[in-house]
Order: sequence, then structure tokens, then C-alpha cells
Amino acid sequence: MRALKLHEVSLADRLADRAVDALIDEADLSPKPALVDKRGNGAHSDLHLGLMHASALSLWPMFKQMAEVAIEMGEVSLPLREALGRIGREGEQAMLATTGGVNTHRGAIWALGLLTAAAALDPGSVTLNAARLALLNDRYAPQPLSHGAQVAQRYGARGAREEAQLGFPSVMQRGLPQLHKSRQQNAGEQNARLDALLAIMTELADTCVLYRAGYDGLTAMQQGAQAVLDAGGSATLAGRRQLHALDEQLLALNASPGGAADLLAACLFIDRLDGAL
Repeated sequence: MRALKLHEVSLADRLADRAVDALIDEADLSPKPALVDKRGNGAHSDLHLGLMHASALSLWPMFKQMAEVAIEMGEVSLPLREALGRIGREGEQAMLATTGGVNTHRGAIWALGLLTAAAALDPGSVTLNAARLALLNDRYAPQPLSHGAQVAQRYGARGAREEAQLGFPSVMQRGLPQLHKSRQQNAGEQNARLDALLAIMTELADTCVLYRAGYDGLTAMQQGAQAVLDAGGSATLAGRRQLHALDEQLLALNASPGGAADLLAACLFIDRLDGAL
């Protein structure tokens, strides 16, 4: 009897898998302050966990196409940047068709799209190449500013575009180091991921929070996240009490840290790259 030949999974397939896995793991992580998770919809009236899963899965073909075009072109260039922009806009339309017009992952399309393409180019220079791509201007990008970009301009905050152009410092300097530190302290994987999210929140000028709740919301987010970590992190009883207090405060302000959530997904993606490659 002839043995069946297993289908070889391409690099683009593996990177798309990791990007979608990161989005689903971020959505499932609980309890996240004022964000959609397994407990409920947080500060969002139009989102729920099933919708976040469906949205993430709808983006798999987009991430695969981004990896494939990066492999085909082979280097950071304006044609690659513009191809990624086109694929990203098509992916956004697929997402909106799946969610009935609800914006679930627009920020994640930007961050994880860049990182997926950068990983396909060179796994050893992921954030550097993502930054180089982000610095290139897509001539075909629509001109109207997103809510996040408008808020970034109004408050002088660093938006998603600038975060990418700087090589994702909130991920590389805050999220990943805290993820590794909490793992080393045997906090457990879910608590380590929560701590990574909180570490990102301590310094990020989250434009989603600024849009919903202004400086009051941003201050509450940053100080509350730091209080959880100062109390020992989410694996400790004192830390959990602080996390509950932060959740209640952000819900009262209707302030959902969606920008931090997108960067946590980027953090989880980078953390898993070795397994993908």
C-alpha cells in the first residue's frame, strides 16, 4: 500500500496561522480590563467574543497574501508597501463583510500585517523591517484620517502609524520583557499574557482610550495598569484586586484600551515566530 504524501505547509501559511492565533488568543485572554473577553463585551456595545473570532478567521487569507507578496518581492520597497496597503484594504472589506460593518480588527490589520510581511522577508529583523515599511508612504491609501489618527493629532499622542515606524517600542520594550519575566516567575501563561498587556498599557498613549475618555481615561488606564504590576501582577491576590478595580474604573469611563490589545496581539505573534519558522 502506497503511503500518503502529506501536504507541505508553506511559510506564508504558517505566518498566517500565527497571526490569526495571536488575534484569537488576545480575544480569549481574560479578565482584560474593559475589553471583550470570555466574560463579556467590556465597554463595547457592538462586539462579542464570537464576532472577534469570526473577524480574526476572516483575515487569514489577507495575512497569507501579505507574506506571499513579501517573499515574492524579497526586500523592503515602495512597491511592496503599496501591495501590502492594497491587500490590507481588501482584508478590511472582508472583515467588515463578516462582522456586518463593525470595526473589530482595523488596528491589528496594520500592525500584524506589517509584522507578517516583515517576518516573511527576514525573521531576524522583524520589527526593523516592519518599521522600514511603515515609513514608506502608500500613494494609493485613502486620505481621510481614522479616529485613532485624528485623536493622535489632537492630543499629540503616538498613534498606530508612529508606533510601527519606531519598531513597536511598546511591544519590544514593555510587552515582551514583561511576558518573559512573568513566565520566569511561574505566573502561568494566561497571567503572563495579562501582565504583558498591562505593561503595554502603563506607557501607551492609547488612542482608543483617548477617543472615548480623553486624558482622564488615559491616566486611569496607565496608573491602574501600573498599580496591578506594582502589587505583584495578575497572578497574585493583591494584583487581581487592583485589576478588578481597573476594570471597574475603565468601564465607568467607557474607556476600552483597544490599541493596547492590538499591540498585545503583535507581542504574541513575535513571541511565537520561532515556532512558525
